[in-house]
Amino acid sequence: MELRQLRYFVAVSEELNFGRAAAREHIVQSALSQQIQRLERELGVRLLERTTHYVALTPAGAAFLVEARQILAHVERAAQVARTAQGTSPALRVGIIDASYDSMPQILHEAQALYPDLVIHQVEAGVPEQYQQLLDGRLDVGIGRAALAPSGIASHLFRQDRLGVLVPRGHRFAELDAVPVEALAREPLLLAEEMKAPEFNQFTVEMCRAAGFTPTVHQGTVDSVHAASALVAQGRCLYCVPSSCISALPGTIWRPLTEPASFYPWSILWRATDDSDHVRAVVTCARNMSQRLGWLAPANQTTG
Repeated sequence: MELRQLRYFVAVSEELNFGRAAAREHIVQSALSQQIQRLERELGVRLLERTTHYVALTPAGAAFLVEARQILAHVERAAQVARTAQGTSPALRVGIIDASYDSMPQILHEAQALYPDLVIHQVEAGVPEQYQQLLDGRLDVGIGRAALAPSGIASHLFRQDRLGVLVPRGHRFAELDAVPVEALAREPLLLAEEMKAPEFNQFTVEMCRAAGFTPTVHQGTVDSVHAASALVAQGRCLYCVPSSCISALPGTIWRPLTEPASFYPWSILWRATDDSDHVRAVVTCARNMSQRLGWLAPANQTTG
């Protein structure tokens, strides 16, 4: 049994799709399938039920998945212990969704001040991918909406971020101080790439439905806020986005949403079994900054 086989099995188990798992592990699908079959032969059990239409874990596969994740996490921790014992500066691997959002950079700045020798590696990844990498031990800390977090992920809500809409200059909404949510019913709304931000898309759609309409979705998606702002600036669509990432988006104007006002919940994410000093330091910095800046002040007006 090889560690790569465990990684491949975990990827297939989480994606439930051999094509997506192969892309995630950067190998061809046929090679991934062969490694899974080899793993099953070595174990003498069937881990996955697969047809041309679906992939599912067998009871043995579900049990093996728990152990495989723990093995991979232990291996990563062993490597970290070895590096620390050699005197290498401690490292923290932090997931960020998009470089445009300002919450995590502020939190990490404070953490760096507390631990000057800490080496911080920022990894840009969508929230579902952060969940996977946290469970696998490839990330130490993440950020996102915690409503869809799997078991094994701990979270701390630190910010309720005012949601607004990006509009092109000259748009009729640009003259308003705030935009009623129901006014979006007559506009094409851009959504994020579903694989990267399903929780944000779900939040946006649920907000619209609560206001009495299903949004008209712009054909096509984006994988970054800057890419979204470019489409908005061209007048092709509007884009709902929190206030924490509206700086330096040329050609667009941000207006807060109202009737009702809406706030997006940001949480710090980490492995529930990880009680390391540096992870706790990031969580503490997030909690302290939240209190100091009043980031949770509108909490009673939101849903998670």
